Amino acid sequence: MQAFGVDIGGTGIKGGPVHLGSGTLSAQRYEIATPHPADPSSVVEGVRKVVEHFGWPGPVGVAFPGVVIDGVTRSAANLDPRWIGLDAAELISRRLRTQIALLNDADAAGMAEMTYGAGRTQWGRAGWSWASGRGPTIVLTLGTGIGSAVFVDGVLVPNTELGHLELHGHDAERRASAKAREDGDLSWSRWARGLETYLTHLEGLFSPGLFIIGGGISREARMFLPLLGRVTTPIVPAELHNDAGIVGAAMAAEDL
Repeated sequence: MQAFGVDIGGTGIKGGPVHLGSGTLSAQRYEIATPHPADPSSVVEGVRKVVEHFGWPGPVGVAFPGVVIDGVTRSAANLDPRWIGLDAAELISRRLRTQIALLNDADAAGMAEMTYGAGRTQWGRAGWSWASGRGPTIVLTLGTGIGSAVFVDGVLVPNTELGHLELHGHDAERRASAKAREDGDLSWSRWARGLETYLTHLEGLFSPGLFIIGGGISREARMFLPLLGRVTTPIVPAELHNDAGIVGAAMAAEDL
């Protein structure tokens, strides 16, 4: 069985059909640059182009980089502020002329990792439950910003947006995202110090049982995970890497 997912990011809009039996893309994903300014009309047109590229006729899941409640986008940190308070699901549905499932992008990625990726492997192996006393699994997507998905006993706590926690007077994502490393031309060791500070801050707040580090940078996990020595929580790289948001969005479309 297949479903279709689109992942809207601060840098790119990407999507494709997903085989739900395996959690893999059944065709090479298609990606276009996120327009700037990233206003609703321009971004939705980008989503339409991605879907049209495949000639997909059915429901579409869309992962959005912000808080989404009942189809309304409540924040848009790396997009145009005109998204805030918009019934985005209705707008996208009208433009694509199909049913839309709209959800937070990190929640989509987390759902995919917990179902098909590192979360399935680790959670199943540990057999976590309330009785075990283990803390939540926190999936972090490091990209233009930092997305977060928190799971308690495998159940999603939606719209956590932990990348916007304040760290030394700034949003954490300004110090620990993949973009922060690129913009600052930081070495792996220097960037890892900021990421380590952020993760230890999350440890103090949530006492997690597992961190899963996702986003495209997870492919380079060997370059930075060994540098996070002060973090006591187990850390594993995501297995679906930068496709996780597409897969999770497709899962949401299937729920329609």
